[in-house]
Amino acid sequence: MRIGVIGTGRIGTLHARTLRRHREVGSLILTDARPARAQELAHRLGETAAPGVDEIFRWGVDAVVITTATAAHAEYIGRAARSGLPVFCEKPIALDLPGTLHALAEVETAGTVLQMGFQRRFDAGYAGAREAVRGGRLGRLHTVRAMTCDQSPPPAEWLSLSGGLFRDTLIHDFDVLRWVTGREVADVYATGSDRGPAMFREAGDVDTGAALLTLDDGTLATATATRLNGAGYDVRMELAGERDTVVVGLDDRTPLASTEPSGPPPADKPWTGFAERFGPAYEAELNAFVEVVRGERANPCDGREALQALRIAEACERSRRERRPVPLTEIPGAAET
Repeated sequence: MRIGVIGTGRIGTLHARTLRRHREVGSLILTDARPARAQELAHRLGETAAPGVDEIFRWGVDAVVITTATAAHAEYIGRAARSGLPVFCEKPIALDLPGTLHALAEVETAGTVLQMGFQRRFDAGYAGAREAVRGGRLGRLHTVRAMTCDQSPPPAEWLSLSGGLFRDTLIHDFDVLRWVTGREVADVYATGSDRGPAMFREAGDVDTGAALLTLDDGTLATATATRLNGAGYDVRMELAGERDTVVVGLDDRTPLASTEPSGPPPADKPWTGFAERFGPAYEAELNAFVEVVRGERANPCDGREALQALRIAEACERSRRERRPVPLTEIPGAAET
């Protein structure tokens, strides 16, 4: 199998290294908006660098992995669909709903595969939480608390391209909230703070955000995120029911210190970033993609799943701007029932 990788930044490099190790992947073609970066990675991996995206499609590949800046995702998804190629794409499909819906229409018209990169669905902790909820261990679920805390902020130039905290960061929490609970979000109330570095205000973004989400069965969920968690990279989810409570992301590397005299000691080596914390999950999602391309399994996370997570992020951003609760019925693209 020959796979084209479009984008060789941090996550593209991680994916290229994973694919190179896969026994069913014979070769890679790498390209990037900065050709020298793709050439350097190709040299390190012993693979081929292409001068541009055109060559990815002209030289011939069996599948495409898209890890560019978000603004280019929809264009390349559409191009791959028109070429009859299966695609793995990092979230989100686009920075807005019209772009997302157009790309999905192209995929559906072509009848091709689009698998989205929501790696938490492949993390052992989240899978365990899903089993606990779906299997009845917790009883009636009444409260969910989700959080994503980056140790340090991204470069200033990235902020204007990211779509903002709710679309870029909390979208992972929104997706995995749906996946773990099996419920849809009915309405949201969200707010944010931009008291950190000026670059957040200049980009029209916030460095810290919080959302209260009501699920369609009445379960209450909170989702919070920050770009400025100096203790380390902290991603957790707590799920409380009438019978039991479980937590995802609590281990000996969680950057959390107790103030209780008998509490556990601080982590000796706290998590520092997503590539380290979710390394096995990233590998598992790409293994799944190869199996999907080979016809060995169903798509575990298609574009419609990504659309629903983006709808929640859009509702949160509208709520933050307008300072009001926003029902998801206001946001186009609801899942078909």
